[in-house]
Amino acid sequence: MNRFGDMHCSIAQAVGVVAEPWTPLILRDLFLGVRRFDDLAEDLGISRNLLTRRLEHLVAAGVVERRPYQERPVRFEYVLTEAGRDIVPALFTLMAWGDRWATPPGGPPALLVHSCGEQFTPVVTCPHCGGEADADSVLAVRGPGAAQGPGTMVLAAEAAEAAEA
Repeated sequence: MNRFGDMHCSIAQAVGVVAEPWTPLILRDLFLGVRRFDDLAEDLGISRNLLTRRLEHLVAAGVVERRPYQERPVRFEYVLTEAGRDIVPALFTLMAWGDRWATPPGGPPALLVHSCGEQFTPVVTCPHCGGEADADSVLAVRGPGAAQGPGTMVLAAEAAEAAEA
């Protein structure tokens, strides 16, 4: 489908599924409860052909599921699968970045409220110490699935250095 799927990298694999510009917005709408095709098309202002292609891609990738909500004529709604629900925190993080660095006039268009009732801004934290996980506190190292190939220069260089030592 695209060359990202050929890269031996979890980020590249994820980009191959969700990084087309309309996809995060479709996933956002599904999370917010907009599930019917016509409602998605109207809310997003996206062409029906493009929405059809994006939804088909998300269904094929296992991120979205089509469910019938009417029999005659048969009509479907789209819902997030477990994989789709698992990407929602990444959308929250992207939203927090947008709120900080690309806020629309008037401020953030949405606020997040946790089930505890408190408003929050998402922060990625270490599950072990609770410290913030950011560019200054995290080191990426070669994992068990690391392999040489497109998009893996850093891991390949790390492997070569380890072999020389």
